[in-house]
This record gives sequence, structure tokens and C-alpha cells, in this order.
Amino acid sequence: MANQKSLFRKIKNFLIARFIFFNGILSIIILGLILAFLLYNSLRFLSTYPILDFLTGTKWSPTMEPPSFGIVPLLYGSAIIAFGAIIIAVPLGLGAAIYIGELAPRSIREILKPIIEILATIPSVVIGFIGIMVLAPFIRDLFKLSTGLTALAGSIMLAFMALPTIISISEDAINAVPNKFRSASLALGATKWECTYKTVVPVAKSGMFASVMLGLGRIVGETMTVLMITGNSPRIAFSWLQPARTITATIASEMGQTARGGMHYSALFAIGLVLFVITFLINFIAEGFTRRIKDM
Repeated sequence: MANQKSLFRKIKNFLIARFIFFNGILSIIILGLILAFLLYNSLRFLSTYPILDFLTGTKWSPTMEPPSFGIVPLLYGSAIIAFGAIIIAVPLGLGAAIYIGELAPRSIREILKPIIEILATIPSVVIGFIGIMVLAPFIRDLFKLSTGLTALAGSIMLAFMALPTIISISEDAINAVPNKFRSASLALGATKWECTYKTVVPVAKSGMFASVMLGLGRIVGETMTVLMITGNSPRIAFSWLQPARTITATIASEMGQTARGGMHYSALFAIGLVLFVITFLINFIAEGFTRRIKDM
């Protein structure tokens, strides 16, 4: 009987390991197919339009004569909006996670946690409407602008969208810290706050960093919200108080207006390829930092 249980356990472990291995290989294959699809549809543009003009051009005007496909305004718009969102979301998200996971009374924790999880389910188009109706007029009146649809509005709303991801994953990482670490720290005379930032946070920093990178991924990949509230202007925004346009918003707004197989159509796939490479590099760098943090 014992031998049968041991054999059954070995078979089960073998099947689970093979299933995980198969899913890993399948993910790599799907990723490769996506890359091949983007490359195939970008070939016409990349083979006819000067690559240097594409990567360094400061004007995106595909409908003009001659058309201009400079990606710099789109890259700059994506970068300035994402950077502003990260500046807002990281301190708020990590602070909220530390408060909920370590400092908040149980009654308050049981109220805040479901609310944060509900916030993560709000559709991006609803957040875009809130930005248009509430945030944009506020920014316009506060800074005396002609329009409140600016990069700042996009950064604030994207930070709001990233907060549930950062808070939930960071709070899970904090809760995963063994209680014996807390007990040892308190026994040595540390206060509750000293125990939190000197013991708990350093142990949970790998998971907290991962939450920030996932939040950044949500920010970089968001489309509908930035399309609605950033002004959608394909010009270099030298300030957060100017309209801007991201790569994702450009693809969403122009794909339906292009002739299939034309130069403009292929150019949109080319900027999609650039976005794919950027997100891949972000995840690759984040993985390296996560491993380094774990080894510290």
C-alpha cells in the first residue's frame, strides 16, 4: 500500500512538472509568434522608410504630403506620462501597503483591502470619463490653461490605475514575512514602526519591487485612459501641463483610419514593435534587479 502511494505521488509530481514545463514552452512560443507577427507587418515600412528618420524624427504626421513618421514625440509622451505616474503611484502605493499590512487595526484593514481590490476592477474607460469630467477641468482652472487634457492628467489617472496592483502585491509580500522576524525585532526593544521599516520591509523588498514593476507595466500598456485625457497631441510636450500622446494611444486612434497594407498601416505595427521591445526590456531589467535584491 505504501509503495502504491509512493508511486502515485511520483507520477503526480512528474505530471505537474511536465505541465508547468509545457506552459513555459507555450508562453515562449506565443511570445515568439507575437514578435514575428509584428515584424511581418512592419516590413513594408521598415524597408522603405529611413530607419534613422523613424527613430530620431520629431514629427508624426502620417496624413501629410510627404508623410512624416518620427517616433520621438510618441516616445517622449509615453515616457513623461509614465514617469509622472510612477512618481505619484510608488510612494502612495508602498505607503498604503505598509499601513494596511503592518500598522492598520484589523477593523480598518478589513475595510480597506476589499475597497482596493474593487478599484482594480474599474474599467479604464470609466476612469477616463472621471478624468475628463473632474480632473481635467480642475487642472485647467488651477493652472489657468486653455485645456486640462494634459500629460499631468494622464499621469494622475494612470497612477490611480496602478495603485491597486502595487498595494495588493506589496501587501501580500509584507504578509508573507514570517512572524518570528517581527517577534525577534520587538523582543530586542524595537518599536512597531522600527520593526516595520528595519525588519519587515527589507525582507519583503523583493516582492514590493516586483509590484512596482507590474504597476509600471500597467502604466506603459494602458490605452483608453491616455487616449481620452492627455489631449492626444503628437508633439513633444516639454511640460506636464501640455497635451501629449503615447504610443498606445496612437495605435488605438489611427489603426481604424488606415488602409490595410499601406505605409501608415505598416508604420503603426512598427511603433507597436518598438513598444514590444520597450516592455520586454523593462521586464528583463526588472527580473535582474529582483534577483539581485533576493541575493542581498
